[in-house]
Amino acid sequence: MPVVTFAAEGRDNCVVVAGAPYVYATARGQGFVMRADCSHRGGPLHLADLAGDGLLLVCPWHERKTSLTRLRAQIPAVRTGNRVTAVLPDRPRAGGRPAPRAACPGAVRSGAVREHRPMSPGLSGRPGPRATA
Repeated sequence: MPVVTFAAEGRDNCVVVAGAPYVYATARGQGFVMRADCSHRGGPLHLADLAGDGLLLVCPWHERKTSLTRLRAQIPAVRTGNRVTAVLPDRPRAGGRPAPRAACPGAVRSGAVREHRPMSPGLSGRPGPRATA
């Protein structure tokens, strides 16, 4: 299991390990590291809307709902300033399809690749549209 440090916001805010993308998200005032793709069909979960009083993420592709409580518990991480250090799985989840591995100049020692992923307003920790019901 690689320990990877990457930017919490801005450039290089996503790290790809074993073909799986991860981002640092902030929802309801709490930060956490999560998979950036939906386990259902690989949709861009980092662009998900919040629903259920901000307790659920809604995949923009298929409207599949994912519990924020479950996501927060999956990956241990610590944020210091704009850097986050996380312990990530070194293989894709069972049944999950790995994302294509991009050649990026931000490669790090763990075999991870850094890249940028835009975040939805609900996951960026910045004010944006209100959560949907």
